[in-house]
Amino acid sequence: MPQLHPCPDDDGNPVVIRMPSTPTALAAWQESARLATVIPGGALPDAINGIPLAPWSTVPDSPAGWAALADRALLEEPPFVLPAGMSAAAGAVIVEDDGRVWLVAPSNRFGGYSATFPKGRTDSGATLHCTAIRETFEEAGLQVQLVAFLADCRRTLTYTRYYIARRIGGTPAAMGWETQAVHLVPIAQLDRVATHHNDFPVIKAAREWIEAHLR
Repeated sequence: MPQLHPCPDDDGNPVVIRMPSTPTALAAWQESARLATVIPGGALPDAINGIPLAPWSTVPDSPAGWAALADRALLEEPPFVLPAGMSAAAGAVIVEDDGRVWLVAPSNRFGGYSATFPKGRTDSGATLHCTAIRETFEEAGLQVQLVAFLADCRRTLTYTRYYIARRIGGTPAAMGWETQAVHLVPIAQLDRVATHHNDFPVIKAAREWIEAHLR
């Protein structure tokens, strides 16, 4: 049965979810070996890994506000060299202390993705840092801090820089209209949930980073 996303699209039109996702039981969020799923406005525990799940009350409302947040991310990273004919984009691999990783399920499998990492194209004048933080909030409802460069990956139409990020606030129940569900996925299950071939290099890099830093 189709459902309406609680958020309209950027033009104010209703978004019909033709094949709604199924949320998991609340207990799954507290068990590091289990995949957990929430739908827009869905039920969640008060916190995961000691960090509250609550709406981000100070979301920037201007490009300058987003840029100010991004300016705090001082990372060692290589130059970003955009291949000819491709658009620049940035995204985040959000890693929890229990080793699980956040994925978003694009509404109606947009672009052929059942699940993927939050990312988006850079707006005019926006930095890669700013884009990664903003897109993560818009698609996953999460407030994050970028902590490391992960990889540059060629995708269908974009060349995307991915960062490792840590969740510092927000709630996935507040996902925007482009997302019909948000998943918290054990690292071993990533390629069974994010099945598009464009994501395989990101998954490989994420596994290597987690093995080096969390194990």
